Amino acid sequence: MNHNISIIGPASEEIARILEIEPTDLESADIALFIVSAVSGFSDEVTKGWEFAREHYIPSLIAIVDLDKSEIDFDDMAAIVGKTLDPVVTPYLVLHSDEGFPTALINLATLGITDYSLGLRKSLESEPEHRELVEPFREEFLEAMEVGGEAAFEAGVLFPAIPLATHIKLGVREIREYLDRNPSLG
Repeated sequence: MNHNISIIGPASEEIARILEIEPTDLESADIALFIVSAVSGFSDEVTKGWEFAREHYIPSLIAIVDLDKSEIDFDDMAAIVGKTLDPVVTPYLVLHSDEGFPTALINLATLGITDYSLGLRKSLESEPEHRELVEPFREEFLEAMEVGGEAAFEAGVLFPAIPLATHIKLGVREIREYLDRNPSLG
């Protein structure tokens, strides 16, 4: 799809390049991507942009970056985003290496795992212990999807938070899938 996409927050130019998009200003955007750092939090630009996007029902998602540089993990940062901006959904959770670095995502809808540890995308089946660990998050996500409906993101009323580690491309495909959705369905 070819939408007008606005990227607001730190490293927005680098993220636009990685996502292979030419960003536009928020006022003419069909979809907005807000970047929030697990290290430095929210910029004024993000907070003000979020208010504008909510007033205009612009479909919006949040990319949480700097997870490998922070003591705060994705789940905690998504909760902070949800309290600071608006409640968010987390369609994916982060799996970490033994050293604590983000290396894979587990899809809460399918329970499939996408491993990015080598900078390549590799699909894997989740193990029973993965499924057990993510079950409460999965229930919450599926309930939010049921309540919001199929086109809640496109309507600008459901806000996915997605982890993004650009050095291994973790989250790039997942964000692209949301950016490629058709906002006119909302």
